[in-house]
Amino acid sequence: MIFNRNKEKIEGVAWPDAEWPSYIPKYHLYDFAAIDFEGANGEVTSACSMGIVIVRNDEIAERYYSLMKPVPNRYDFWTTKVHGITYKDTNHAPLFPEVWDKVKDKVKGLPMVAHGISFDERVLKALHELYHIPYPNFKFYCTHLGSQLLVPELENHKLQTVAKHFGYDLAKNHHNAVADAEACAVIAMHIF
Repeated sequence: MIFNRNKEKIEGVAWPDAEWPSYIPKYHLYDFAAIDFEGANGEVTSACSMGIVIVRNDEIAERYYSLMKPVPNRYDFWTTKVHGITYKDTNHAPLFPEVWDKVKDKVKGLPMVAHGISFDERVLKALHELYHIPYPNFKFYCTHLGSQLLVPELENHKLQTVAKHFGYDLAKNHHNAVADAEACAVIAMHIF
């Protein structure tokens, strides 16, 4: 069954709250933060960059990007091949607590949006736990899963495909954390 953002089946039958997917907001998001991490290796705490795009009143209000020293501080060949970040880039970069201090007040109280919350939400929680920072218990929504339900006609639901459908070309900057977060924000502004 395919549903639209007004909680109705496409055929017009109401969608009961009990069936509402937790990764799709029930009401339009006017204010939120889109987040993206790039990882250095397979460890959930190995984020080597973070991008956050803050949307206020349905418009992108602010962008934030930072490299971070990953934990553990090693890079896998394939992760570097994907995003281009290396040990040399982040060996003297700030640790997550210093990076988070710069954005935590800006995202306080906002729902988070990611294109694949199973990764980005886990990373954010793991980094808070690693550094013994109280986790703000963000409500997370997923543009990947959301686009599968709300824009089913696309050939696939990869970030660059869905972003392009909504007029955002990610071709040159894909896997740059702030560019990916901005693409996610654009998608969310259209489907959420």
